[in-house]
Amino acid sequence: MSTAESIIKSKQAQKEVNGISTQVVCTEFSNYIFVVVTQYGKIGTLVSVTPDSRCNDISTQTFTTKVLLGKDEPMTHVCAKNLSTFVSQEAANRPILLGLALKDSSKDSIQHFKEMIKSCQVW
Repeated sequence: MSTAESIIKSKQAQKEVNGISTQVVCTEFSNYIFVVVTQYGKIGTLVSVTPDSRCNDISTQTFTTKVLLGKDEPMTHVCAKNLSTFVSQEAANRPILLGLALKDSSKDSIQHFKEMIKSCQVW
């Protein structure tokens, strides 16, 4: 059996962000978007990011974050919400499973990560 199109839709990118080699991988599943942002070559902390269904106004959309595996630290939740907001909005408000393994989580780096994620859109 051969198909011209891959069953799993996935894209990846790699670039230097503030002198640190950074990889992003985005994979689309029917009910989730899986995004990995790594500067260690590992999936790292897994965070579930779910849009709050009680909010109908997309400009004030809120998200619930839950660390599934890894260190549950406040900065992890901040990064997860920041990186996932536009992904969820552009992916019909699907939840995001986000893998984070970051050496640098500065505001500038987060902006670069967002651009990398946009370049890997599979949704």
